[in-house]
Amino acid sequence: MELLKNYIGGEWVESSTGETTESYNPATGEVVGLLTRSNEVDVQKAAVAARAAFKTWRHTPAPVRGEILMKIGQALEKHKDELAQLLTREMGKVLAEARGDVQEAIDVAYYFAGEGRRLFGQTMPSELTNKACMTLRDPIGVVAAITAWNFPIAIPAWKMMPALIAGNTVIFKPASDGAVVATALVKVLIEAGVPSGVVNLILGPGNLIGDALVTNPGIDAITFTGSTETGTKMAATASLCNKRVSLEMGGKNAIIVMDDADLDLAVDGIIWSAYGTTGQRCTACSRVIVHKDAKEELLNKLVVKIKELKLGNGLDSKVDIGPVINSTQLDSIHKYVEIGKAEGARLLIGGERATEGELAKGSFYRPTLFADVTPDMRIAQEEIFGPVLSVITIDSLAESIEVNNNTRFGLSASIYTQNINNVYTAIRDITTGILYINAGTIGAEVHLPFGGTRGTGNGHREVGTAAIDFYTEWKSIYVDFSGTLQRAQIDNR
Repeated sequence: MELLKNYIGGEWVESSTGETTESYNPATGEVVGLLTRSNEVDVQKAAVAARAAFKTWRHTPAPVRGEILMKIGQALEKHKDELAQLLTREMGKVLAEARGDVQEAIDVAYYFAGEGRRLFGQTMPSELTNKACMTLRDPIGVVAAITAWNFPIAIPAWKMMPALIAGNTVIFKPASDGAVVATALVKVLIEAGVPSGVVNLILGPGNLIGDALVTNPGIDAITFTGSTETGTKMAATASLCNKRVSLEMGGKNAIIVMDDADLDLAVDGIIWSAYGTTGQRCTACSRVIVHKDAKEELLNKLVVKIKELKLGNGLDSKVDIGPVINSTQLDSIHKYVEIGKAEGARLLIGGERATEGELAKGSFYRPTLFADVTPDMRIAQEEIFGPVLSVITIDSLAESIEVNNNTRFGLSASIYTQNINNVYTAIRDITTGILYINAGTIGAEVHLPFGGTRGTGNGHREVGTAAIDFYTEWKSIYVDFSGTLQRAQIDNR
């Protein structure tokens, strides 16, 4: 099996450690790739290469950088099916979702290609005569992109495309469980003409490489997607180095179902949001907050739909739900199910590993539904990151909003209602970064900001024009053509 290497300064190189690790298919247990295992020495090499490339890349006209991003989008389209197949083999999500993962990267590349002609600054009047004022954007420098395994192509594209169009260079550290796909993605970037050193790939363990990236003085900014615990520690360390950090972390997303909701529509949205990607999305619905008058009918409909879901290898077109990422996550999910039962929640369906037949080879967990969950239970407060859904009963819209907002996370929320007053009350009072009306909690579009509040993030946003704000520094320009000394706030009065 070919050894997959780091990509530093335009060359594929083995790590300085000489060590390797393997990536496995979570559906079958087969080895998908053999990976070099890096350390802080390799991070330093990548930082030097990225810093050298930055000197040229920042001076490349932004529209020209945009042309390269356009070629990236075209190359991704060309390789979409093979990337999706590889993604399903390494990460496990069903093939239709894997294609969507790649398509999102295509959309991001095309969107930010256009931003090459729209990196707008501002002009504004001066308070003094014969003086002009303007602002423009400067790139930050070298950006470390630390990404998650659940969207191993889309999330790196979310981070790299705005960084690149703004004139930054990138060190890309993918999750180990998505490193084979990440390597394939970098090969597509090379094919599209990304210059040497502009994008560098480092493979290795997250704790070691992540710490090295955060503390390396040659790296100016960190963009991270992962757990709240890891991100919070990373931000604390980065603050001591005076580095800019963008965090995209956990979620405990809820769908509110009011008594006037279209229940069939709500059920479809809940099933897709809770069990799509096997519940392994930061925007996955893990709580349903249902009005007491709709509770029983909704539960009955959900159980019927859950029974119809088929588990299996994501390459099988008949499969609805693939495996969870690995055995460690499988154990974590089951631990939370046991916690839910111990807390007094009523298990309606699921709650166990799937081990019959071919499923025994992989990390499969049955779609799980709890009823009679109270808002303070751990399964209603802590991120499980698996196919486990908790149903909480409420009496009013005001109570549903209070329950929705009362978690440490604030990424995504949804409300199903036919009452326009309910809709606008929810828009005003729900405190998540993303809110859906009569739709599930997942499904971002790349021209809108993506991110959350509270423990979900630290105020920055992915994609959309908001992403450019993270990857650039504002520079204010004053041009005095008066020929005399003018002292602002002194000579203007």
